[in-house]
Amino acid sequence: MSHFDLGRRRVMQAVGAGILLPGLAPAVIASVKDRPQLTDGVQSGDLLGDRAMIWSRSDRPARMVVEWDTRSVFSNPRRFVSPLADQRSDFTARVELTGLPVDQAIFYRVHFEDAQTGVASEPWFGHLRSVPQQRRDIRFVWSGDTVGQGFGINPDIGGMRIYEAMRLRLPDFFIHSGDTIYADGPVPAQLTVEDGRIWRNITTEAKSKVAETLDDYRGNYRYNLMDENVRRFNAEVPQIWQWDDHEVVNNWSPSKQLDERYQVKDINTLVGRARQAWLEYSPMRRQSADGGGRIYRKLSYGPLLDVFVLDMRSYRGPNDDNLGGEKPFMGREQLDWLKRELKASQAQWKVIAADMPIGLGVPDGEVSPGVPRWEAIANNDPGAPQGRELEVAELLGFLRAQQVRNHVWLTADVHYCAAHHYHPDRAAFQDFEPFWEFVAGPLNAGSFGPNPLDKTFGPEVVFQKAPAAQNSSPFAGFQFFGEVQIDGQTAELTVTLRDLDGVSVYQQKLQPA
Repeated sequence: MSHFDLGRRRVMQAVGAGILLPGLAPAVIASVKDRPQLTDGVQSGDLLGDRAMIWSRSDRPARMVVEWDTRSVFSNPRRFVSPLADQRSDFTARVELTGLPVDQAIFYRVHFEDAQTGVASEPWFGHLRSVPQQRRDIRFVWSGDTVGQGFGINPDIGGMRIYEAMRLRLPDFFIHSGDTIYADGPVPAQLTVEDGRIWRNITTEAKSKVAETLDDYRGNYRYNLMDENVRRFNAEVPQIWQWDDHEVVNNWSPSKQLDERYQVKDINTLVGRARQAWLEYSPMRRQSADGGGRIYRKLSYGPLLDVFVLDMRSYRGPNDDNLGGEKPFMGREQLDWLKRELKASQAQWKVIAADMPIGLGVPDGEVSPGVPRWEAIANNDPGAPQGRELEVAELLGFLRAQQVRNHVWLTADVHYCAAHHYHPDRAAFQDFEPFWEFVAGPLNAGSFGPNPLDKTFGPEVVFQKAPAAQNSSPFAGFQFFGEVQIDGQTAELTVTLRDLDGVSVYQQKLQPA
């Protein structure tokens, strides 16, 4: 075990025991009831160069104070203060730590100071490891789909245990591949599932109905943060968030027709509220483009790894039969950005974090009787690319022409795990080099699949694990996350798909070209 891992465990044990570590002096001593409260723990995210984002939330107007050090005793802390966090941001706050030393254990502590009295909250502790500049071993995890199909925090089984399984892998960071909440999925007090078993949930008012107001959407994030496994994970593992559909409503696109549960019938109104809540609760660095709300971005993690985070939701056209000429999915601006950044990347491995798979058909009802509507890229036609597939064909052809190699696609969305190998010899469209796509999920939701395979880009199902019954509960065990390890010396990349308990169900080793 490394010195960093030992330090990580010592500081988190201290936090769990409620110990006030040396060097922390509250701004003003006051009784507990007069102090601000950190209601939802802490998060770190979007590590980039010598920087990292830190997030937390207060229960009143206050400023967040973050101190960091390379030692858990905080003998030489550096201090950062956020702008005022108030009701405009649901009392969430973030600061960007700067000047972090390369590839070091970074311990941080967070407290809030009341905007009127200066009274300080109790601290909350977290840690991360800063970005390397030299080759070293890297490990990270990814998955998606949290609290779906009515499966919430079940106290009988210890809550969302898969987050603890991921934490115990000691990853450098975590990619949440979308469906960070299920805004369209109320959480009832209990559900009857396989063999008549009862799944019990902790419930809240915000999760009693579909989300429509801004406060409804915010309440969905607060619900997930009630889980002790999630809060512990957030304090120890930096995160990279992306979004998909359930942050707003199932399968949303500009043509989405809202059902009878919704009083608000305008999808654009819901999207605006949902995006604001997502940006408030994600530990993401605000992008300068799109008025600070752009989600797609690139994060570099040393010479071995660049991560390209896609947004396959915000720029798409209407869900339809997905046939005919080009139809926007990533959109022209994002597609050009992705091509440009992939070509410029000097990293050994280029991980494309996609919120939807390439070759799996994801149905969305019917356009008309007998004519299916499609939610993702594939259209279940094995012939030449059509519709949204044309963007992927353009990208893959560009990567081949520019000799951009070692790209691996990671995704979630379909609620089972799989390994897909794409090869031009099996494909209708052949202007690309072979590549892999790995699917993992869900994190705490119903399990589904497997989905139909579209042969346009020549995918082969090398492995998949899905339930026999659709919408199987987490009791059934079909909850998955993926893990990527890159060897610092050989640059070999190993993908492992793991279950609810962290047990490997599949592994694939890839050699760099």
